[in-house]
Amino acid sequence: MAEAQNERPSGTAADWTIPQDWARYTAVEHATWDKLFARQSAMLPSRVAPEFIAGLDILRLSRPGIPDFAELSERLMAATGWQVVAVPGLVPEDVFFDHLANRRFVAGRFIRTPEQLDYLQEPDIFHDVFGHVPLLANPVFADYMQAYGQGGQRAAGMGMIDKLARLYWYTVEFGLIRSDAGLRLYGAGIVSSYGESVFALDDPSPNRLGFDLKRLMRTKYRIDDYQQNYFVIDSFKDLLRQTLETDFGPLYEALEEEPDIEIETILPTDKVYTRGTQAYFRDRGTPGNV
Repeated sequence: MAEAQNERPSGTAADWTIPQDWARYTAVEHATWDKLFARQSAMLPSRVAPEFIAGLDILRLSRPGIPDFAELSERLMAATGWQVVAVPGLVPEDVFFDHLANRRFVAGRFIRTPEQLDYLQEPDIFHDVFGHVPLLANPVFADYMQAYGQGGQRAAGMGMIDKLARLYWYTVEFGLIRSDAGLRLYGAGIVSSYGESVFALDDPSPNRLGFDLKRLMRTKYRIDDYQQNYFVIDSFKDLLRQTLETDFGPLYEALEEEPDIEIETILPTDKVYTRGTQAYFRDRGTPGNV
């Protein structure tokens, strides 16, 4: 989750949505989507959670060109009761949580330029739709996203958004999942990035640690580069179960009493899949922690 503007732009609805205006996309923009899609879909099958691949098929995202949100939402609604709505950019936290709590996923409608294929600071339609939406066709993950939105509404009233944001970051955006075949990707920030799709599983630099809700919510994260830590869940069912069964009130009280954990730290209580060398990050410096 990133910082958003708080003044609603002109031309947006009260909930910050705007028409996607699919007909306005140019041939170059559709070609950019197709190039990004082809590159990711060719390298992900052996790396990504199978639920993601199933979502691509259910939603027919392999069809050429930028998806039309109306058609996409029709298929998604039939699968899990979710829909995709267009917004002008990053939206305020309360708006974001309200949409998630009501099974609406907000997506930017612009797409990066051909010169920006490998990096873009603000999430575009490829990150939002290719990265996030396939897993929303999975009933368990769809329920987790709704639960997160409802939790965000409660956290806002307790002044704990920054702690809860770490849960979103380390699961929805940059999560890994355990499988019989080894670790697999599922976070949208990884699966929509060619470079990080390789780095997150293959590079010796980052730590790969077992998911622990409280520990994760104490842990800082990077906003400017690949991640120094990836947290590994056992399953989507277990992630949803822990989210629904946790009383976040006492958890937030405990978090207020404990210091943040620096990114590269490995605790004695951690389940360690990979003890990273951190070499990549030492070479580049480590600004940008949140």
